[in-house]
This record gives sequence, structure tokens and C-alpha cells, in this order.
Amino acid sequence: MKKLFVLFYALMCLVTLQAQKVTLQDVANGTYRAQSIQGLKPMLDGEHYTQISKDHKRIVKYSFKTGKEVATIFDVATARNHKLKNFDDYIMSPDESLILIQTETKPIYRRSFTAVYYIYNVRNRTLEPLSNNGPQQVPLFSPDSHQIAFVRNNNIYLIKLLFGNSESQVTKDGEYNKVLNGIPDWVYEEEFSYNRAFDFSADSKMIAYVRFDESQVPMYSFPWYKGMAPEKTEYTTYPGSYDYKYPKAGVVNSKVSVHSFDIKSRVTRKMELPVDSDGYVPRIKFTDDPEKLAIMTLNRHQNRFDLYMANPRSAICKVAIRDEAEQYIKEQAYSDIAFYPEHIVMMSERDGYNHLYLYTIGGNLVKQITKGEFEVKDFLGWDQKANVFYYTSNEGSPLRTAVYKIDGKGKKTKLSTRTGTNSALFSKNLNYYINTYSSAQTPTLITLNNNKGQEMVTLLDNKELKSKTAQLNMPTKEFFSFKTSEGVELNGWMMKPANFNPSKKYPVIMHQYSGPGSQQVLDKWGIGSFSDGGMFEAVMCDKGYIMVCVDGRGTGGRGAAFEKCTYLSIGVKEATDQAEAAKYLSTLPYVDGSRIGIWGWSYGGYNTLMSMSEGSGAFKAGVAIAAPTDWRFYDSVYTERFMRTPKENGDGYQASSAISRASKLKGKLLLIHGSADDNVHLQNFMEYSEALVQANIQFDTQIYTNRNHSIFGGNTRNHLMNRVANFFLQNL
Repeated sequence: MKKLFVLFYALMCLVTLQAQKVTLQDVANGTYRAQSIQGLKPMLDGEHYTQISKDHKRIVKYSFKTGKEVATIFDVATARNHKLKNFDDYIMSPDESLILIQTETKPIYRRSFTAVYYIYNVRNRTLEPLSNNGPQQVPLFSPDSHQIAFVRNNNIYLIKLLFGNSESQVTKDGEYNKVLNGIPDWVYEEEFSYNRAFDFSADSKMIAYVRFDESQVPMYSFPWYKGMAPEKTEYTTYPGSYDYKYPKAGVVNSKVSVHSFDIKSRVTRKMELPVDSDGYVPRIKFTDDPEKLAIMTLNRHQNRFDLYMANPRSAICKVAIRDEAEQYIKEQAYSDIAFYPEHIVMMSERDGYNHLYLYTIGGNLVKQITKGEFEVKDFLGWDQKANVFYYTSNEGSPLRTAVYKIDGKGKKTKLSTRTGTNSALFSKNLNYYINTYSSAQTPTLITLNNNKGQEMVTLLDNKELKSKTAQLNMPTKEFFSFKTSEGVELNGWMMKPANFNPSKKYPVIMHQYSGPGSQQVLDKWGIGSFSDGGMFEAVMCDKGYIMVCVDGRGTGGRGAAFEKCTYLSIGVKEATDQAEAAKYLSTLPYVDGSRIGIWGWSYGGYNTLMSMSEGSGAFKAGVAIAAPTDWRFYDSVYTERFMRTPKENGDGYQASSAISRASKLKGKLLLIHGSADDNVHLQNFMEYSEALVQANIQFDTQIYTNRNHSIFGGNTRNHLMNRVANFFLQNL
């Protein structure tokens, strides 16, 4: 009986263990996704911050000192005049007396969306529509909180709150696929990473905006089908199409101009901006001086950045700062620029690494704030009174980031105490910050800290997720580095099955992205192909695979020389490095070098194709999802940043084309694409597959109806994950 009991207990333990394995459905559903804090915004007093409640019904006020709830600022249950079930996001007015409540959000592209906004009066708890004339985009309060500007149907509108919320139209020439006012066109939104292109002057008397004339940009169309989840019933019998302006490499871009609008006189002026006819205006922003509008420009090669100060009334523009690079200027130079009454803080890679620089508002360089062989990742704020700058950097290791402060004499203090990935959101007075931390082994941990780095309160520790994952058969995560045959040291991570046996030979699946400036090999919980702590990898490890990721040349975190060495021929060195990684893995006693697979999404899909056709035959199987296959098909801003135009760099485009080397593909291949991908068009899939057909190479395909670049909706993501997993199970 004793033996039978022991056997029964052992069987029950085995059943329990099997029941707690991660499934692909778990991964698709986000069952093991780390929690975070949404809608968190510091308040004016420096002592409090606001946050959306988990049920999206309230905006709650919290203390920076204690992390405790202090008050409810907005509640759908007690708001008067209009009844809302919940809301999506919110925008506080500069004086915090009003809140714009965002509802009925409908995405357009990656960062753009329309929504129905309501104005909430904090004092009397009343809600009223921002406008009754249709959904709005990118609403913005004036600095005095008395006006709100927004965009509708490519035109800017203005609401005057002191005049009964009267609505007037600022621009009138906006038209779909022709002219956009105050919002960027497709390529600006995607590649310059923003969705609003207008701003108020500091005295609330003027609006400045960028006008995009895309009438000469060629049209791109893709079909819509009825589909499911969601279903487009209007296309039940005949498919429809989506038509929009998409400038490809070497093709004409939108003509951009900057304008000011005088709210009182209603006079519009065009700024006399001496930018190249084919140049870019990726940002505009009013400084604290209403007579100084900062206009940031790039030439088409994107290797010269000019910061102009424009007078919105005289329209005269003068260069304040110029930064140049041999290859290209990175986006942080203009996306993270900070204006103070008398100074500007900006980033530059001019000494080989991304660092902070202090200028006067007139453009004179005061000093380089940070120095060394590391990269500043984010500028967090400047305490002008104490003359202390706060920032995050990867000093010590490209795999990790920490929060630092540096004073006027150059004395540096590391504030974050945990090793891994740290980011920070500071209070308005810079006395406190909310630190978001994770590592490869630790899911997101959010703490309240003072500006000396002392942790005061834990806001979120993902204890439930830790408890869940502790019961799983999780793989071990290890970082490693190796030198290629060219003497280049590369970093990687590896996940081995939980029951790893070093005397066995395992097949390997390599996942990578490899795009310029990207990093997949980081000491953070987002490790893994779906940024969820390696849960997809856990499933595959459980099926007997070792999962690996290697950052090759061209990736970020290691300075400009390492990142920009792929300039004018992207994809070539990256493919070589993935093959070198496979070669290195083959030397490990527990790796079966004849069974190595590779896969990736977007640039990672492209580099999968390049790596499988670089000549060594290192990969037995590969999956390329949403892959650009020839850079002549991709957008102008991204492609030319790294390749210049096809006319200037024909040989580079040929060398970087996956189509041009399709006949050299070795190994089993699965191509996956969404039919409604507005970013990497299905054209890439069709032309590459045709090249394989003509080369008499067999391959597998999967098209997802009406899905964009992210390929999700309904059961789609679960289906995709199973498709990828089963392909490797069959072919490795």
C-alpha cells in the first residue's frame, strides 16, 4: 500500500507539473504578461501625481512621498451632465482646473487616432463635449488653460472656453490625401515618432503649425476584405481598397511649411524657413519666449540637423544650433530636446556616443554635460537652482541602464540601486521619481524614490506573476558573448530547457531583430520574441529547443561606430553576424549544429532572409514575418537615413536586397504577412515569393486577412504562434 501511495503521489505531481506548462494560447492571451501602471502623470505642485484606475473609471491623485491615494479627481460615477461607462486616457490643463477625458478611441496608424473628448471641470464636476461636430485628434490646451486646439479632417480648430466654448476653424485647406495641417503625414508619423504638429505660444496668443502638402506623393493601395474579428460587412461581396500617400525611397516627399496663426487678428503667416526644398521638419515647439518658435529641420540625407528660432510675427528664422554627422543624426537629437527660459538641453553623438549638451537659448554651447564610452538613453530633467541634471544611461554595460544625476562640477551619482533596466519619471520639482525596474529574472518593479535614490515605497511588484511563474517549468536565462571570425565581440542571451542535460545535443532557434540602433539583448523582463519575459521561448524550450538571440553589428547601445558601420549596405553585416552566431553555437558541446533555425519580424524577418542566403548554409529552417524584402519598396525617411536614395547608392541597394539573393536561399522557409500591412506592404512578400518561384525554390506561406504590421485580432496571434512553432517542430 505504501508503494502504491508513493506511485500515486508521483503520478499526481507529474500531472500537476504538466498542467502548469506555458501554452501558446497563454502567450497569445498575455496570461503571464507583467503588470504596469497606466496613465501616470506628475502634478504641478511636485508633491503629487495622477493615475488611471485599473477599471478605467477614475483618475486618482497620489502622494509622491507615500504612494498613498489622496483623492479622486475624476470619477465616471459622479461626473455630471454626461454618463460614461469608462474612458481611455486623459489630458490635464496646465492649471489643472480642467481635464480632457478621452473616449471612443479609434486607431489610424501606429501613433495616430481619433477620439471623442469631453471637458471635465474639476471644481463643479461637470462634463461637456469638446465638440459636437465629429471626433477629434491631438487636442492641446493653451498655456493659460483658456483654449483648446485640435485637428479634425486635416484642419486645425480652436475652442475658446471663456466664450461659451465657441468653435472656430483655423485652417481650411486640409483634405485627405492632399493637405494635412497640424498632424504629420504617414511617413513623418511612422519614422519621426509623433502625432501632433502644432503648438501654442507661451502667451497663448498664437498657434504655430506644420502644413504637409502630400498631393504629389504617389498613392499606395491595398485591398480590404470582409474578414472576421472585426468583420467589414461592406466588403461582403466585393473587396474594397485603402488608398493613402506613401513615399518610397528616392520618391518625392510631402512639401512642408511652417505657419503661425494670430488668434486675435486671425492672420496666418508662413515662416521664412531656409530649409532645403526636400528637407524635413520633424518637430516644432514654442519656447518660454512667445517671440521664439523653435523649428527643427533635417536635410534629406538626415546628416545635418538645424535648430531655427523663428519669430512668429515677423516670420524671420535664424539658425541657433547646427549638428552634423558623417552618416545620420539620430532621432533623440530632436525628440528629446528640452527648452528652459535661458537654455536648451539636447543630445548629440558628435564625440562617438550619445551625450547631453547645454546651450544658451541663443544657441551658444555652454558645455558638454556627460562624457564617456556609454550612451545617455533619456534626459529626465534639470534642477536649475541646484544645477543638477538627471538622466539614464548604460554606463558599465550596453545591456543595462541606470538612473544618474550629475552636478555643475561634473560629480556623478548613480541613483538606481538594482542591476538591470531602470527608467524614471520625475516629479515637477525633481524631488521625487518613480523608478520602473526589471531584469531578465525579475518582472516589472515600480518604486517611489527621492532624488537621492532612496526607495520610499513599492508601488507595484508583480508578486502574482512571480508566484505564477515560480510554478512553471521555466527555462534558465543566460547572457553570453563571443568573438566572430572578424574579431567583433557580440552579445547574446540563451534560454535552455528547465531539464537541460549538457550531455545531450539540442536544436537551436535564433530570434533577432537586428535593425539599426535596436537592442534585443538587454537585461530586462521584456527579453524574448514577444517582450513578455520569454514565454514563447518557454514553450519552445519545453519542446526541446535552446532559444537564442544575438545583437549583431548595427544594433544600439555600443556607440556610433558600432551602430553606423552598416551605413549604405544594411543587412549585409547583420546577416554575416547571425551566421557567425550559428557557427559559434555549433561549437558548443550541447548544440546540434545541423539543426539551427532563425526567425524574426519586420527587420528581423528581412534579416532572416538575408541570413539564410548569405552563403554559409548555417540555417536549416527560418520564418520571416512582415519582412521588407527590397529597400526600394520601403519608405523614404527610414530607408534613406541608412541607405541614401537608390539613385545615389544603387550598388548598396542591390547588395541589401533579399530579392537579389533569393536564389541563394538555403533551408526550409515560411513567409508570413498581413494583407493590410500599411507599413511593410504585401508587395514585399509577393515580389520575394515570385523570385523564389523563378529560382525553383519551394517554400511555405501564410497570409493573414486584413491584418496590419502587428498581425493581431481575434484568434490571429494564437494562430500565428502555432504556425511558427509547428514549422520549427516539423523542420528542426
